[in-house]
Amino acid sequence: MSRIVTVAAAQSGPVDRNVSRSEMVERLLVQIRQAHDAGCQLVVFTECALTSFFAHWWIDDDTELDSWFESKMPGPDTQPLFDEAARLGIGFSLGYAELANVDGRTRRFNSSILVGPDGRILGKHRKIHLPGHFEHRPHNPFQNLEKRYFDVGNLGFKTWKAFGGTLGMSICNDRRWPESYRLLGLRGAEMILIGYNTPDNIPEYPELDRLVRFHHELCMQAGANQNAAWVVAVAKAGVEEGVSQIGLTSIIAPSGEIVAQSTTLGDELVIHECDLDESVRYRGFLDFEHNRRPEFYGLIAQRADGPG
Repeated sequence: MSRIVTVAAAQSGPVDRNVSRSEMVERLLVQIRQAHDAGCQLVVFTECALTSFFAHWWIDDDTELDSWFESKMPGPDTQPLFDEAARLGIGFSLGYAELANVDGRTRRFNSSILVGPDGRILGKHRKIHLPGHFEHRPHNPFQNLEKRYFDVGNLGFKTWKAFGGTLGMSICNDRRWPESYRLLGLRGAEMILIGYNTPDNIPEYPELDRLVRFHHELCMQAGANQNAAWVVAVAKAGVEEGVSQIGLTSIIAPSGEIVAQSTTLGDELVIHECDLDESVRYRGFLDFEHNRRPEFYGLIAQRADGPG
């Protein structure tokens, strides 16, 4: 018997920096209800879904910076999302900027949570591969200050039993690293949920602009196929605060095929019935247990100095 999970990849259009949390939650509630009406069991929201992607501009005041973060989840503004999802019996994943206390120190993370159909938080991922730069670059048309505003995630790559299968999460730049998929795959991930804010141009490498969309799809299709997992990748799309971001919200099968994709740069649901048993079939084909040779992979977890 097939294990079908009907998933809605809930692409977000641009979010103005002056939009309040409660206003943004109302947009997400519309998508939750639409997904429920379409028979979905799981809705996947994007990276930093509650605000503009503030890493694209310079902030030199800690109080202002902290205003973009959530110190509690759910909090007063986000509780209605949890309540409505629980009322409808639908699960979701949500990306947000997290203000956390770790060993007595305030830390800032780019995080995502997985929420069950009863409204309980099942798991959390904190972004590990932070792109961009730390210093101010005012000459650029936009910046990527994730290395300045966020700490490297400290939770690793975990999976959770949910929705009849095993699910994992990554965030944006995590998707570009094969190690992300492999660690999740080795932990049994049958579906990987990813949110991203990805500009359609690279100010310091304009010669690579033509490849942005190709590389976006390439890494996820390879990660899906090489690890026999569904990948649900959800964009913040369109021109947000002067930054043009790709859409291409996609649902990718364990075969590596894109089976559903967005057609707009606005709020849009991309829906597909995902058979988790396809992951089992492709795992059988790849035969990880008998074909992997981890005794030769040690260098992957080391900082190599050069050829040898």
